[in-house]
Amino acid sequence: MTDTTSMKHQTPLTSGDFTAADEPFALFEAWLNEAIKSEPNDPNAMALATVDPDGLPDVRMVLMKGFDTEGFVFYSHIASQKGRELAANPKAALLFHWKSLRRQVRIRGNVTPVTEAEADAYFATRPKQAQIGAWASKQSQDLESRFAFEQAIAKVAAKHIIGEVPRPPGWSGWRITPSRIEFWHDRPFRLHDRIEFRRDAAGQPWSKTRMYP
Repeated sequence: MTDTTSMKHQTPLTSGDFTAADEPFALFEAWLNEAIKSEPNDPNAMALATVDPDGLPDVRMVLMKGFDTEGFVFYSHIASQKGRELAANPKAALLFHWKSLRRQVRIRGNVTPVTEAEADAYFATRPKQAQIGAWASKQSQDLESRFAFEQAIAKVAAKHIIGEVPRPPGWSGWRITPSRIEFWHDRPFRLHDRIEFRRDAAGQPWSKTRMYP
């Protein structure tokens, strides 16, 4: 028989704290700010899920580089695997997992490219070595050796030894505009708290649903 006596002393399942939020973006910002203080590495890291032409899912970690009520933004190479998959099927899912806080946020929605101006502005903030690497890397293509990559980096570095490094034409970003945002927080005995915000389209009002763990 399962011993449930200690469950009587746990915090009751109420509608308090984050589950009382009526809008997801302010709640996400509050959780992200707490993660920035708590997570040892990359609190803005998120898993990005896409699908290939056969419908086989792909997932990888990327860094969120901005968010607002329009959506969540990241940058990469257009010709990368993720870039090709998003071009063919502009829908994606994201997952933030903050282990130190025992929280996660799941996001699903449509994807659109950022503007040229947005891509230029963000690329200009990157360290110069990262800018050089963006030119040297043929992301997701086969690489014969690490030495070949280092040679490509050296060539680009020599070309841009003085002055600014422009944004490569194949490097840009995407914005995921959410239609679903779910907030999950760990509770004892796997009696977790989950709420999901839903809307039919961007600009539409959100509805909120509390979910069984």
